[in-house]
Amino acid sequence: MLTRKQHQLLVFINQRLDETGVSPSFDEMKEALGLKSKSGIHRLITGLEEREFIRRLPHRARALEVLRLPDDVSVHAGQKFSPRVIEGGGAARKAESAGDGKSSIQLPLLGRIAAGTPIEALSDPTRFVGVPGDLVGRGEYYCLEVDGDSMVEAGILDGDTVVIERADNADNGTIVVALVEGLEVTLKRLRKRHNSVALEPANADYETRIFGPDQVEVQGKLVGLVRAY
Repeated sequence: MLTRKQHQLLVFINQRLDETGVSPSFDEMKEALGLKSKSGIHRLITGLEEREFIRRLPHRARALEVLRLPDDVSVHAGQKFSPRVIEGGGAARKAESAGDGKSSIQLPLLGRIAAGTPIEALSDPTRFVGVPGDLVGRGEYYCLEVDGDSMVEAGILDGDTVVIERADNADNGTIVVALVEGLEVTLKRLRKRHNSVALEPANADYETRIFGPDQVEVQGKLVGLVRAY
């Protein structure tokens, strides 16, 4: 069980992470909870950490991660991504025979994308990938092969092929293909607030990167992935 103040602080931290991708400062926590000193915040943080609701990320200032929420608090729809995984090597053929009228389609594979340190921008199609037709809608789609492990906690592994819907905008909390400063492209969760854009990994070993709004261009939204075994 959480105390009322622990509950309030946990919800505030989670909301701020959802909105900005950055943990609130102790001063901001103190003001949000109406406390007179930061020592009270220290005690609340320690209590939440001991109860395994949050954890402090080492060697990073103001770095907190929400591990779970109380049962009476719902998770923002954009905060978690449970990928629709299509097994390679026969999944598309199974879709053709499923009797749902949705045959497999071929999507262009535009190369590799970093789920880690950004790599160079997308290139021309290298080959095509078959995916079930019911995985995509009426928009324009393409595939990328994941290179890196910064999104493993979102279920996206090194070597996966992600299915992307072309888009130039996305809701807060969406996993996107982001073009950084016109040169590098990466797969990260998008967090927007005021005049900053955060590209957030799903791996505690990587840091969230903060940019100005003119430095990041959304090129697509994640809709699913194909995994070969």
